[in-house]
Amino acid sequence: MAKPNPTDRRYSREHEWALAGPDGTVTVGITDYAQEMLTDIVFVELPQTGRSVRQSEPFAVVESVKSVSDIYAPVSGEVVAVNAELETQPELINQDAFGDGWIARIKMDNPSELDGLMDAEAYSEMILQESH
Repeated sequence: MAKPNPTDRRYSREHEWALAGPDGTVTVGITDYAQEMLTDIVFVELPQTGRSVRQSEPFAVVESVKSVSDIYAPVSGEVVAVNAELETQPELINQDAFGDGWIARIKMDNPSELDGLMDAEAYSEMILQESH
């Protein structure tokens, strides 16, 4: 059973989370629900720092024993950091999707894009509907 979705972040329909920081960046990862659906993650293709990304466009790839999935940028901006630990420990996403399993940090071009993402309650409702 997936862990509860933290209320301090926003969620995309593609199962990414975005946690806004005080410096205009967001930390991005996939939800616990998403990692459960993927099962054991064996490889993560991280974006390059300095890369510009657009909201809702693929910017990383997660490969599990079950499938390969694109990870979509929840906001537009510049990738300013990646979680290099995932290169040698991709299972961090399975172990702690909302913490140590973060994927990248993006400096937002337009912070109002966060307003278009779901809060934890709306995201929980969406995955409940998907599972029925």
